[in-house]
Amino acid sequence: MPLLDVSEILLDPDFVDSLVCARNTQTVDDNGIATDTPNCIPFYGVVTNNTGDLLMRLAEGSRITGSITVHSQFNLIAGADGIDADIVTWNGRQYTVTNVGDWSRFGIGFTASNCELIPLSGGSNGQ
Repeated sequence: MPLLDVSEILLDPDFVDSLVCARNTQTVDDNGIATDTPNCIPFYGVVTNNTGDLLMRLAEGSRITGSITVHSQFNLIAGADGIDADIVTWNGRQYTVTNVGDWSRFGIGFTASNCELIPLSGGSNGQ
């Protein structure tokens, strides 16, 4: 096991930032109708750049995509049975969790989650 415990810096005031996780759990009634139950959970983590904002030029038009990586001890979910992928709010923008990596070998409960910017926006409005 590696000797470096990076989880120690996850709460260091020099690195940590506050985020909000919107988690929807889904229940299906006897008639097959699904109901989402939202739950907003504040948590702390270290946000690093993944791809940043990218302008994608396509024949149909242009759009902006982007992503961040959230390093934390809070377990984000990229989707599971009965649970939508978490939506993370950071710096006034929302991101969908698309991949969660277990890095607990580098510290208890340490994860690195890739998050994609939503909504996709056209290149002309600058968002």
